[in-house]
Amino acid sequence: MAKVPKILQPHINSAFPALTCQVATVLPNGYAQVTMRGSVLVYDDEHIGFWERGKGSTTENIHDGSKVTIFYRNPKLREDGTLPGGGVARFYGTAKVYKDGEMRDKVWDKVVQPEKDRDAERKGYAVLVKIERAEDLGGKPLTLD
Repeated sequence: MAKVPKILQPHINSAFPALTCQVATVLPNGYAQVTMRGSVLVYDDEHIGFWERGKGSTTENIHDGSKVTIFYRNPKLREDGTLPGGGVARFYGTAKVYKDGEMRDKVWDKVVQPEKDRDAERKGYAVLVKIERAEDLGGKPLTLD
C-alpha cells in the first residue's frame, strides 16, 4: 500500500479554502465525476478522508468499495521543489463510508471549521479512502519522506 508522504500531510490538511482538493469517483455510465471537497484531510499515513455533505452524483455514487481519486495541487510546492510537475499529487484508493459510529466522529473532529460550519447539524457522513497508489503528475510514485 502507498502512503501519504508526511511532508504533504500538513499542506493537504490546510489546503481549504485557498486550494480545494478535487475528488473523483466513477459514475454508473463509466464517466468520471470530479468535484471539489473542502473537507479533504489526511486521516493517517494510509488514509485520506473527507466529510460528504453533498446532494449530487458524487454522494449518490460513493459506497464501500468505490474507487476514488484525490487530486491535490499546490504550485508553491513546485516552486520550492517539494513536488515536481506543477505541484501535483494524485492519490488512488478505495472508499469506506461511515454514516454513524466512532469513525464518523473521528473524521468529523479533523474536518476544518469552515466545512463544519456548512454542516452545523452534522447531516453528512465520513468517507475514508485507503490509499493504494500515490503519484506525481508524471505518474511516478510519491517518495518524498
